[in-house]
Amino acid sequence: MIERSRRFRAGAVTLGAVLALTTACSFGPPEPDVAGEPPNLPAPSVSADPDSSSAGEATAAATVLAKDLEVPWGLAFLPDGAALVTERDTARILQVGPESDAEGLKVTEVQRLTEPEPGGDGGLLGIAVSPKYETDATVFVYYSTAKDNRVAKLKLKGKPEPILTGIPHSANDNGGQLAFGPDGMLYVTTGDGSSTGNQAPNPKSLGGKILRITTAGRPAPGNPVKNSPVWSSGHRNVQGIAWDSAKKMYASESDQKKSGELNVIEKGKNYGWPKADGASSDAKLTAPVVSWPIGDSSCAGVAVLERMVATACLLGQRVWMVDMTENGTLLGQPKSVLAGEYGRLRGLVAAPDGSFWVTTSNREKGAEPGPDDDQIIRLVFSDGGAGRS
Repeated sequence: MIERSRRFRAGAVTLGAVLALTTACSFGPPEPDVAGEPPNLPAPSVSADPDSSSAGEATAAATVLAKDLEVPWGLAFLPDGAALVTERDTARILQVGPESDAEGLKVTEVQRLTEPEPGGDGGLLGIAVSPKYETDATVFVYYSTAKDNRVAKLKLKGKPEPILTGIPHSANDNGGQLAFGPDGMLYVTTGDGSSTGNQAPNPKSLGGKILRITTAGRPAPGNPVKNSPVWSSGHRNVQGIAWDSAKKMYASESDQKKSGELNVIEKGKNYGWPKADGASSDAKLTAPVVSWPIGDSSCAGVAVLERMVATACLLGQRVWMVDMTENGTLLGQPKSVLAGEYGRLRGLVAAPDGSFWVTTSNREKGAEPGPDDDQIIRLVFSDGGAGRS
């Protein structure tokens, strides 16, 4: 594989301990305390200044792993280290790696789905690999149809079997991220899907929510309301979720009018949309851990490495990195990398080796694609070790 890499300086984010690789993280949502309620994680909102000064710098490197893709959206890893990548507008599922050639990692079309109907920000979106893939060979996908968004399961090259339908569909706010927690439950992010924002706070609507379901598509045991798939509400458009080693769940928030957000997600909490756009003084609403001006953010994918949480941004064209304390509060100021280097960034996941994989989203309406777009980029940090340059 030809390594197309560039090194750059990133603002200090206490990379010493924060970016030490952990290969045996335990992921999942916050577990209930002895009284049966989720822990009370203080989450003050901080408005980040993208021009704030830093106390030092650290070296990182970005390597292009694959190119000439078309709006790659979802990304999940198979047990052998290969990645499955969805393309929103072509409705293709691609396999990237583990083999390589002179151009980078080998990219193979696994199949092209006929069920999705691309348009606007809809199409073939998230993908998740079953935790039992080695025995059940099952993956899960999130896609748009003419009337709704839905979750389906399939065996690769097989026909998708819908397990959850009726998620509100719109031109822009479709959510679409899928990820498994350590409990074996599937988490699904949805967009509000309305012009008024009335779906997000409505407990009877699947729009503007993070859902928690079984692999059969049923509401998971232990959800806030029995027989409801809703885990959290009050979201405009969540396209990224991840968990840290302490089992705290993080989510991005995009497409609000003023602010992009990073939130700690707790069971049953309301995150404010449409009443709040960024921080709010309303005690009934959960404030973001950090918010940015929408032009510097509108972030999608989220990845975690120990206590560092990162999110990839479309309008902001960068990866924001945030250090967190053990109890879920912000430590220091957010810093960014890749600012303006690759254009719009959407997907962001932690790879099995501890590196981050980032996807560009430049071959969509209103963007400015380069000759190699769209791309998958591997982001690693210095100081040696697995997942480091």
